Amino acid sequence: MEIKITSNTRNELLSRSELAFTVSYDGATPSRMDIAAKIAALQNAAVENVVLSPLAGRFGQRAVNGVARIYDSADALKATENAYIIARGQPKAEAAQE
Repeated sequence: MEIKITSNTRNELLSRSELAFTVSYDGATPSRMDIAAKIAALQNAAVENVVLSPLAGRFGQRAVNGVARIYDSADALKATENAYIIARGQPKAEAAQE
């Protein structure tokens, strides 16, 4: 998986960086968690402060275009993003054991 950052804009008002990127891959489409972890590593940020929205792939191409928002802190993230957007990037909770 290779990530190419096409634009990087700083938004001081919301305490975040906004990245537009393209992910090239072989095989299966990478998960949101994999993409967020790679972007966090490239930008030296905590993966918990990275929000991916939207991700768009095209049929037959091995590439996904997307936008990542990297917040300076968890407080800035919670103050700005909706809860369902934050939950999208997190692993699903385990089902209750019977």
